[in-house]
Amino acid sequence: MADEDLDLSDVGEVEDEPGEEIESAPPLAVGQEKEINSSGLKKKLLQVGTRWETPENGDEVTVHYTGTLLDGTKFDSSRDRGEPFTFKLGQGQVIKGWDQGIVTMKKGERALFTIPPELAYGSSGMPPTIPPNATLQFDVELLSWTNIVDVCKDGGILKRIISQGEKYERPKDPDEVTVKYEANLEDGTLVAKSPEEGVEFYVNDGHFCPAIAKAVKTMKRGESVILTIKPTYAFGERGKDAEEGFAAIPPNATITTSLELVSFKAVKEVTEDKKVIKKILKEADGYDKPSDGTVVQIRYTAKLQDGTIFEKKGYEGEEPFQFVVDEEQVIAGLDKAVETMKTGEIALITIEPEYGFGNIETQRDLAVIPPNSTLIYEVEMVSFTKEKESWDMDTTEKIEASKQKKEQGNSLFKVGKYQQAAKKYDKAAKYIEHDSSISAEEKKQSKVLKVSCNLNHAACCLKLKDFKEAVKLCSKKGEGEPMEVEKPTEN
Repeated sequence: MADEDLDLSDVGEVEDEPGEEIESAPPLAVGQEKEINSSGLKKKLLQVGTRWETPENGDEVTVHYTGTLLDGTKFDSSRDRGEPFTFKLGQGQVIKGWDQGIVTMKKGERALFTIPPELAYGSSGMPPTIPPNATLQFDVELLSWTNIVDVCKDGGILKRIISQGEKYERPKDPDEVTVKYEANLEDGTLVAKSPEEGVEFYVNDGHFCPAIAKAVKTMKRGESVILTIKPTYAFGERGKDAEEGFAAIPPNATITTSLELVSFKAVKEVTEDKKVIKKILKEADGYDKPSDGTVVQIRYTAKLQDGTIFEKKGYEGEEPFQFVVDEEQVIAGLDKAVETMKTGEIALITIEPEYGFGNIETQRDLAVIPPNSTLIYEVEMVSFTKEKESWDMDTTEKIEASKQKKEQGNSLFKVGKYQQAAKKYDKAAKYIEHDSSISAEEKKQSKVLKVSCNLNHAACCLKLKDFKEAVKLCSKKGEGEPMEVEKPTEN
C-alpha cells in the first residue's frame, strides 16, 4: 500500500487498554531512542526541531511519514505520494501511538516511532498489509501545526490560531476591544462583516453573537483566528434576519468567523463600588506606582459627560500640575486613580459625583460643574517622587519622619478629617515600629512617640465609631505605667 493512503484511524479491535497520553518526552540526542511512556511506545530522534513549543491535543498538525513493519516492509508513505498528511491531535483521527508520540515533537523535528500493537491496530491488524499484533515503525517529520482551542471546553467554539499575537495580556470583561471580523455560513455565504477600521465594544457588552466576546478573552493583541461557532453560541433555533448587504442566518446554523483582535484598552475598577473607573489609553512599562505622600506631576483635561471642558492643566507651555497623593489636594476620585498609574501612562478616568464634587455646584477654571455631575479626566502621568522608605532611613531620620506625620495627623484631626488623620498616625507609628540598632535615648523617644501616635489614632477611631480598633490601639501603649502624651484637639 505504498501508493495508497492508509486509514490511520482504523484501529480495529484493541484487546488491551492503551497507555496513557503524554504531553512531553525526555530530551533526546540525535540517534538516541527511549521509551516515552509505560505502554511501550518508543521514540528515536532523527532530526532536531526548532524552538521549544510542541503541539497540544486539539491542534491541527501536518506531517510527512513513512510506515514500515519491523522487517522493513513499507506499507504506507505520504512522502511517496508527495502530499503531507493533516489531522487533529487527540481526536481519535489516527492510531493512539501517533496521538501520544506527535505531541512530543517540535516543529521541523523528525523521529522514528516504534508502536506496539496495543497502540496501533491490535489483534485485528489491517489486512492485507498489516498482520495481527504487529509492531509498527513510523518515520515522522512534523512540518507544522495550527493551534486549535476549545474555547468553552464543550466543542461549541473552536478557535484555530492563524497568527499569534503580541505579549501575553488578554482582555477581561470590563475592557474595551477593537476587532475586525467576517462571518460566513458553512457554504461560504456572508452574514456579517465589521467596517474596515474594525468595531469597538466592551467585552461584557458583547457584539454580534455570544461567541465573539468569549473568544476575544482568549486572544492577545494582534492575534488572528478562525472560529467555528455552533448554534448554541451563535443564533440558536431562532436564527437571524437578513440585514442590508448580508444574508439571513438560518435556525441552528454553524458559523465560521475570521476574527482579529486589533487592540484593547484595559479598564480597571479603581474603587470597590465601581464609581471610579480607569480606562488605559496608553500602557507604560515598569511596575512602580505612587503611594500616600508621593509628589506627582500630571497633565490632564477634565470634562463633563456632555464634553464641556471645565479644567485643563499642564498643556500649551504650562508646567505639569503637581500635588501630593492622599493630601486632599484634588478630588478623591482623581487622587485614588493616580495611585494606580505608572510614569508615561495615559488613562481616561470616569468619576461619579461621590468621588468628585458631590451635590454642590462648583466653579472651575473653564466652566461651572453642575451638582451631581459625573466627571471624565484624561490624565497623563508625567513623573512622581515617592517619600523615602523607612528601610532607607537611619534611626534619627525615622524618628523625625514619624514626628512630621504625627503633626500632619494633628492638623487633620483639628479640622475634623478623622479618616485622613488616622492614616497619618498609622504611618507615623510604622516608621518606628521595628529598629534593632537603636540607642537607649532613641529607644525612649521612639516609645513615647509610638504611644502618642497609637492613642491619637485611637481617638480618630472613636470619632469614626470604630470602637474595636480603638481598643486594639490602646492596648499597644506598652508595658508599665500609662504615659502622659499630647492629645489632638479639635477647633
